[in-house]
Amino acid sequence: MRPRHHTERHRIKRAGWLRAAVLGANDGVVSTASLVLGVAAASSSRAGILVAGVAGLVAGAMSMAAGEYVSVHSQADSEKADLSRERTELETDPAAERRELTAIYVARGLEIELARQVAAQLMAHDALGAHARDELGISDTTRARPTQAAFASATSFAVGAMLPLTVVALAPAQGLIPWVSATSLVFLASLGAVAARVGGAGVWMGAARVAFWGALAMAITAGVGALVGAIV
Repeated sequence: MRPRHHTERHRIKRAGWLRAAVLGANDGVVSTASLVLGVAAASSSRAGILVAGVAGLVAGAMSMAAGEYVSVHSQADSEKADLSRERTELETDPAAERRELTAIYVARGLEIELARQVAAQLMAHDALGAHARDELGISDTTRARPTQAAFASATSFAVGAMLPLTVVALAPAQGLIPWVSATSLVFLASLGAVAARVGGAGVWMGAARVAFWGALAMAITAGVGALVGAIV
């Protein structure tokens, strides 16, 4: 009887794009709302606030994409270097690599003879894959994907930044700061709740955590904007 294919879905498979998407959206809301509040507190016009916000959106999205791509690509380069070295070791001394894999399985709780059999069978099937997964901790699920991370981060930043900018465009001029502050906190709390839900964590704690740090960032930036505006 052939074994049934394992179809259970795990949240860890979302880790690569989820981290970049959540980080990008959170930064988009926080940085753009903070920028808008800082400029508004300095008594700028609605047009000036929108120009500053749009400039922040474009610059932030590009910065997020570049930063995410470079950082994740560095991880990918390290993975490639380790895999290349492992491939060379498998070609030059497969017996030593089999012993190394056996020792890993023994450390995880298998008896020595069973560990030898498992190591031999896995290496016969896919030696490099077995060592990548069990020795290096590299798998298809966790492998670095720079382009995917950069795209997810930049796109989510732009989406997040559009939320406070939309409020700036629609809110009454006299109540611009309260409107942006309140709606941005709602956006951040919702983002934290969704991210926690997708990741399998506590929804309320995720919402509170993101909202707290967002409120702190906006308050400090608005304070700086008001101070600079008063001096100028």
